[in-house]
Amino acid sequence: MSQPPQPPSQGGPGEPEGFGAPYEPRPDAYGPVPPPYPPQPGPYGRPPAPPYGGHPGPGPSPSGGRSRSRVAGLVAAVLAGALVIGTGVWFAVGDDGKPVARESAAPKPPGADPGPGRTPAPGAAEINEGRVKGEAKVRWVQRNGVDLPGGGASALGPWVVGDVVAKAMYRTASGYSLDDGTPKWSLRLPSDVCAAPTRPTADGKIVVGLLTDTSTEDSACDRLQMIDLATGEAGWSATFDRAPTQDGLANIVMAVSGDVLTIGRVGRTDAYRVSDGKHLWDELPGPCPSYGLAGGAVLLAAVGCRDQPAGESEARADDVIEEVRRVDPSTGRTLWTYRPGKGWLIDAFHSVDPPVISLRRGGAVEGEWAIAVLNADGTLRSRPSAGDDVPEARCTGMRRDVGANLDTCLGVTADADTLYTATKHRFADGVLTNDVIAFDMSTGEKKWKVPAPAGQTLMPLRVEGGEALVYLSPPGAKSGAEDVGGGIVALGPDGGAPRQVLRHPASAAVTERTFTDPLVRYAGGRSLLMLPHVSGATDEEERELPAMIAFGD
Repeated sequence: MSQPPQPPSQGGPGEPEGFGAPYEPRPDAYGPVPPPYPPQPGPYGRPPAPPYGGHPGPGPSPSGGRSRSRVAGLVAAVLAGALVIGTGVWFAVGDDGKPVARESAAPKPPGADPGPGRTPAPGAAEINEGRVKGEAKVRWVQRNGVDLPGGGASALGPWVVGDVVAKAMYRTASGYSLDDGTPKWSLRLPSDVCAAPTRPTADGKIVVGLLTDTSTEDSACDRLQMIDLATGEAGWSATFDRAPTQDGLANIVMAVSGDVLTIGRVGRTDAYRVSDGKHLWDELPGPCPSYGLAGGAVLLAAVGCRDQPAGESEARADDVIEEVRRVDPSTGRTLWTYRPGKGWLIDAFHSVDPPVISLRRGGAVEGEWAIAVLNADGTLRSRPSAGDDVPEARCTGMRRDVGANLDTCLGVTADADTLYTATKHRFADGVLTNDVIAFDMSTGEKKWKVPAPAGQTLMPLRVEGGEALVYLSPPGAKSGAEDVGGGIVALGPDGGAPRQVLRHPASAAVTERTFTDPLVRYAGGRSLLMLPHVSGATDEEERELPAMIAFGD
């Protein structure tokens, strides 16, 4: 494939300001959950992003966790010229090499008792018995139902297509009815799912990454499988061509823009047409590998470049120059480049249109955090200043051990005029709470701050109809508020008290609290929560664990 031409780049002026002091990580609903993997060393000597539960630095939480650190570490190795990747092992399933989609019954519940001293979480019917007037009903609770490997497994998705909500976990992709949670389809995959875009195409297609070999630690995430999320039908599949020299396939990042899937990995970036699998291009211009992508109306890429002083054998944190590029998904051509400044690392994409980016500089504890708001041409529009408040985002990289996408965070959203961010969680009367603050997108000045109800937290999801839709958590277990549940609320650009959009039943609060840092979707008057990582102390507990829950009338 020929390399796309290198266009002139535009740099963003100045360096962002830091956001403030560290914060304590959020405890889990029933005590801390140990991560299934140790923190990995960061790139260029940078400290690792914190595992599972919060970041020890100020400002928006990093995308965090094993995936981001491993990808960035591989980037560092390539830039230092020290990475060696072994040959992968290809696999095939069935006569035609494709997995087969089929209708399936619901996962079988375990026949044994769930374990001494433990009571299975209640189902939807039992929860709804305690529902009062004005509360939405629990439409369904989907238990994991799968015996997973040690340490559990991370779930990718959820993807909502028409009346189907789909996810991919371990070696299966599944679709469920949004109405009642019954299985619509189940697709057995030939190997472990290792990556997927955050969003599907407009017509409900997704492409997942699969491991070629799970028997070794250096297995490669280098096979693609397209899936129709409405029907579960398997489409085209492909394997990556390995780069002739250094290549990193342990972790890849994926994004969809229009009908184009873009895949970033150490040493190479590729694009495929989702509808038919045609390979469109490879390699972004220049020597800087892409480690983060965000799709949608605009395709943004985070790339890392080494500015290593002469005579030094390794790149240091201060030698890193990272960039945000807007990329034409059809050709790979760079349309503009924003450089936040030497030493600043790109941690998350909160919005692509308008571009809103989370940045970090320095160590995880003593470092600085900032948000950069860009214009449509990639020039700097504003750097919001939070004063004594500390913005916070919750990102799946802190809980998932697969998928390294940088556009999975909740807690920060924006439209053309207003940026909404959650603040760091704080203890008040023994339970966690926080605020939502709003900034003027053009000036970066704070417009207002709205506190969450006592004992609850607020996490902005997206802007719709001029209002920010916000997930309201149920009260903490020690709050004493037994007659209050979670839900969805709205905040307008002028602030004021949150407006109730969907009120989750108080009788669901205990179950809802088991969804620690959930992925939250809201559409059509219904909300959906999904666990990003499923694990349990025993096989029975793991199978009984609620993995998704849906609310709405």
